[in-house]
Amino acid sequence: MARYPRSELEEMVRRWLELNRRCEERLEWLQMAEMYTEEATYGWNVGPNDEFMAVGRAEIRQYALGSEMAGLGGWSYPYQRVLIDDVQGEVLGLWKQVADATRADGSHYEVAGLGGSWFRYGGNYRWAWQRDFFDVGNATATFLEMMSAGALTPGMQQRLERAAGGERLPGHYRLGEAPVGLWDGGGPSTD
Repeated sequence: MARYPRSELEEMVRRWLELNRRCEERLEWLQMAEMYTEEATYGWNVGPNDEFMAVGRAEIRQYALGSEMAGLGGWSYPYQRVLIDDVQGEVLGLWKQVADATRADGSHYEVAGLGGSWFRYGGNYRWAWQRDFFDVGNATATFLEMMSAGALTPGMQQRLERAAGGERLPGHYRLGEAPVGLWDGGGPSTD
């Protein structure tokens, strides 16, 4: 038996993708916070020692969509595939990370590999849980290439300098120390 009607999940995805497109065009992501339940969690791994976690809509707005997206104006995240599991109320979206900045040959900077978001639906057209994944090594290589070419936005340049200086940015935790684990709240365990 389906946890949520498939048509409702499909409409949620349609609304999400439409708002995502509009936010990319405006270079402003904060409005997307309204697509989460009040108590939602949103996190991702940032390599072997660090992870990011925002707990609650306010932190998602301030950290995940605010400080984490700072400097990424002009980047787009075109979804390539969306898979809907109406039994578990989950959605998997696979996307690319593409900068509007271009190399000398005219090609856009793009993070190689797969990027994606795994969502758990919370009803009322809001996500209750989101975990992102991307290739941290490829993202780092792309940002270093852009830095060398002078193609980073000032905001991203400042953010990378802060991180390189050892400053732990808001929402970032040492591996295993986040207030909510990456796998917590994601549905039934398969252990």
